[in-house]
Amino acid sequence: MKNYIPPFTITSKMIDYISNIMEKIGKLDNYANFNKMPTLRKNNRIRSIHSSLAIEANSLSINQVKDLIAGKTIIGPQKEIQEVKNAYKAYEMIKDVNPYSIKDLKKIHETMIYLIVNEPGEFRKGNEGVFDEKGNCIHMCPPPEQVDILMNQLFDWMKKRKNDIHPLILSSVFHYEFVFIHPFEDGNGRTARLWQNIILSNWKEIFEYLPIESNLKKYQDGYYKAIADCNKNGDSTIFIEFMLKMIDEILDESVVTTMPITEKTIHIQKLLQVMDYNVPMTANDIMNKLGIKSKETLRSTYLNPAINEGLVALTIPNKPTSKNQMYYKI
Repeated sequence: MKNYIPPFTITSKMIDYISNIMEKIGKLDNYANFNKMPTLRKNNRIRSIHSSLAIEANSLSINQVKDLIAGKTIIGPQKEIQEVKNAYKAYEMIKDVNPYSIKDLKKIHETMIYLIVNEPGEFRKGNEGVFDEKGNCIHMCPPPEQVDILMNQLFDWMKKRKNDIHPLILSSVFHYEFVFIHPFEDGNGRTARLWQNIILSNWKEIFEYLPIESNLKKYQDGYYKAIADCNKNGDSTIFIEFMLKMIDEILDESVVTTMPITEKTIHIQKLLQVMDYNVPMTANDIMNKLGIKSKETLRSTYLNPAINEGLVALTIPNKPTSKNQMYYKI
């Protein structure tokens, strides 16, 4: 049986991600309060639900999900429509559950899988495997007689360590370990993603409306690969680094979205749209994508504001005017 002192290593990459994340949370606190931005909160919630279900092969479009949540009638597979209704109710419960309670976890799962499986909210009684979107088995789960023991060990570990392990790491460990145990017959992935949000929003309210799931859908192959690599290695280090990267990136988007609307922020948004994370680009490459011809305009209007906001970095920071200088989104 798996020993539930979940193994992982704190790496310098994790520390850097956490530092970046904390800085960006501080910027969001300065720019705007999500509680005062109901449209943004609602749209982010819709994105979370759509993306998390899309990872599980739900085919409804984001506009169909939006219409369903608004109470409109749509045409689509009944099971997928029910999944959206269930997920919306489950996400609305974020503030009402204890992230360290198995009873509340089962309540969330029962809501998430209502009318989808025969015993929602009950641990599985049969053998299960985890499959990627191509149908490949990436993990054979522990036998059903171990599930209750493993889940209690995991929750006991979280309760004991919640005060000395950073919530960003703790929640990522939970996410991976939950997927490893695969405690329910169905709905494990969407429950794991929501429960990580619950742990994080219990720490910082902003996470209640941060659509981390949209980044997981965007990098779905990487999501599955991180899980598979951790299963192979016997620890969750790679998955923690992956999740911190996802959170760091989605915060970049939120920082720009919640900035006061000015000419400067519009230019930053345009710049970030033509750049990829951690992919260096020359000034000429960026100018071509933006459709501008002046390097001075690029520097003063686009690059310098984005660099000052911590959204773009230089490949040669100690020689900003180097002819070999390149820029990348962070």
